[in-house]
Amino acid sequence: MSDYPPIASLRSFEAVARLGSVTLAAKEIKVTHSAISQQIKLLEDMVGVKLFIRHGRGVQINEEGRLYALQIREALNHISEATRLVQVKPRTMELTLATLPSFGCHWLLPRLARFREKFPHISLRLQASLTVTSLQQEGIDIAIRMGQGDWEGTENRFLFSDELIVVAAPGYNNGKLPDTPEEVAKSHIIFSMESWKTWCLNAGLAKEIVPSGLRVNDSNLVIEAVRLGAGIALERSSLVKGAILRGELVQITSVTAPYPWHYWLVTSPVAEKKPEVALFIEWLEEEIAVWSEQMP
Repeated sequence: MSDYPPIASLRSFEAVARLGSVTLAAKEIKVTHSAISQQIKLLEDMVGVKLFIRHGRGVQINEEGRLYALQIREALNHISEATRLVQVKPRTMELTLATLPSFGCHWLLPRLARFREKFPHISLRLQASLTVTSLQQEGIDIAIRMGQGDWEGTENRFLFSDELIVVAAPGYNNGKLPDTPEEVAKSHIIFSMESWKTWCLNAGLAKEIVPSGLRVNDSNLVIEAVRLGAGIALERSSLVKGAILRGELVQITSVTAPYPWHYWLVTSPVAEKKPEVALFIEWLEEEIAVWSEQMP
């Protein structure tokens, strides 16, 4: 015996059980009296249990039928609600993304409006953290990390390389911005975690700029201090390019230095199969392509 009786038999049975009449059930479903009777007989034969007591041409539901009808009614309501939801809007999907705070703030967040507009049925949950955790244990579908892409037990996609540039606020030093690497070295510098060694070599400076004065271990604070005119800083281009385009920051000299780490998209093998993950990856790669074209 099949575990799933025909939906027509279940609808007919539920209607008769609820209305107490084959005639009324036939009128509601818009079929003949005979069709309802046949569907109920088919259902009783399938389940192997009598569901009604016959009185001439009339029927009366028995105790087995009453209990069965309660469960079938609930199941039919679930089917009806599921059908209504799928007709009015796509299935809501949820995506959990872990990202570096600085990257999330200065690169990802300004672009997320386009993702939400393109995929309104995907609910996105952001987790900003510097900690490299197990994606599956933390319930994370996808992560954006910096490194060499050698994390075990994950699928790692290279996103892009970055570079370090020197930036300042347009009003720094009353608008008298340094023009040369030598003038940069003499400026008030806000030191981050980034080393100036390679930049100094590329700039042809005889001496390396070493940390002194204000030192900050978070790029978000460094960029904000620079924006407020407190000094200049060596920062990742991906984090400050938006502020440069908006006129909030200015790049000092054309000298750059390659950033030693790369950006990677990391997913767990389980999340890799989720359609919302595939959609986010496709969108992110499109955004990176557009951003790369804007880079010098």
